[in-house]
Amino acid sequence: MKRLLTPLAALALVASAALPAQAEDPFIIVQSTTSTQNSGLLNYILPIFKKKSGIDVRVVAVGTGQAIKNAANGDGDVLLVHAKPAEEKFVADGQGVKRFDVMYNDFVIVGPKSDPAKVAGGKNAAAAFKAIADAKAPFASRGDDSGTHKAEKRHWKAAGVDIDKASGDWYRSTGSGMGATLNTAAGMNAYALTDRATWIAFKNKGELEIVVEGDPKLFNQYGVILVNPEKHKHVKVKEGQQFIDWLLSAEGQNAIRSFKVDGQQLFFPNAETAEKKKAG
Repeated sequence: MKRLLTPLAALALVASAALPAQAEDPFIIVQSTTSTQNSGLLNYILPIFKKKSGIDVRVVAVGTGQAIKNAANGDGDVLLVHAKPAEEKFVADGQGVKRFDVMYNDFVIVGPKSDPAKVAGGKNAAAAFKAIADAKAPFASRGDDSGTHKAEKRHWKAAGVDIDKASGDWYRSTGSGMGATLNTAAGMNAYALTDRATWIAFKNKGELEIVVEGDPKLFNQYGVILVNPEKHKHVKVKEGQQFIDWLLSAEGQNAIRSFKVDGQQLFFPNAETAEKKKAG
């Protein structure tokens, strides 16, 4: 039996069909690293950008390695990550248009207050990694080809440690993001390498504390790249470039600078802005 519409319902249906479709806000997809998301930075700066531009930024937050793969597959308009050699290769391979420095912070080694490897207070990352390996002290690694994992592998290599042989013993690979890996480290009373921004924002520190910091080799640079529209025709060049230009502008750099957690600045802008060029 067919259900008949009342005259009022029929009128409402006709009226709604006659209305123009509501235009969706323009948006871009940014492939980024978990540290920009977990720290709260993107939640802070993206509303500022949207208010100025009207462009919505939709973030896919994964490890840097996966973000680069996603961008190479055309699953995004902009790449914002922190593994400079891999970023430069992305551009050299024709997957990105041009890479720009945006901001930096640093990595730190965290570990239990009991400090079984006796590394607390040190400023040499390679020496600390060797001491952890010699002591066979528990170490939680992201193991996910992220920017942090890439940096960690460089430090094991500098320490002369074959980490593949230790995997599954005192060395545990989580295959997870930074927050989840820090949760694992806290649960195991293990050492871990983390970016400082995620560490400051992380709440479940347990018995963990920073044990090694200040080595220049723990420097952590972030870069931004427009995905190459010649490779992927659907890339939103205008909107994506507008976002990049804003990040590199004095306004965007000030937004990054002003983001703090518990009074601590988490990221330090270092883009070559037009104002810096004039001053130079």
